[in-house]
Amino acid sequence: MAYLFQESELPKLLSTVPGRERVFFVSKELTGMDDMLAGIMRYRAGAASPLHLHENCEHFYFIMEGRGTVETHDGIRRVEPGDMIFIPAEDRHRLRALDPLFYFEFQAPNRFKTTILDGTKEDLLWERVDGKVWVQS
Repeated sequence: MAYLFQESELPKLLSTVPGRERVFFVSKELTGMDDMLAGIMRYRAGAASPLHLHENCEHFYFIMEGRGTVETHDGIRRVEPGDMIFIPAEDRHRLRALDPLFYFEFQAPNRFKTTILDGTKEDLLWERVDGKVWVQS
């Protein structure tokens, strides 16, 4: 069975730590499967994810608009439109927006645990625009 989703009809999630928003196109909630998690992310200039890692999860970012930096064990590198970033499972990483940043995110499988290395548990909380709260696992 194929799925067709229109962004405006999908739940928008706002980080409880201001400056980040996401819309999932593929999630267990939407498709009933947990083989992958995919969607788009928007960061305000200056916004950043906490330094973190995902157990049992490969992670990709594809930058579509804006400039930023990605921090890994190899250091900090600048990223811009057209860049694809691959984060292997268990590798620590942080993404920071230098400009307003828009990117596609893909994680597989969607059976992972996120560990925050530099931040707080609030960094994992996302409020749905409809008022419900989604907690990143």
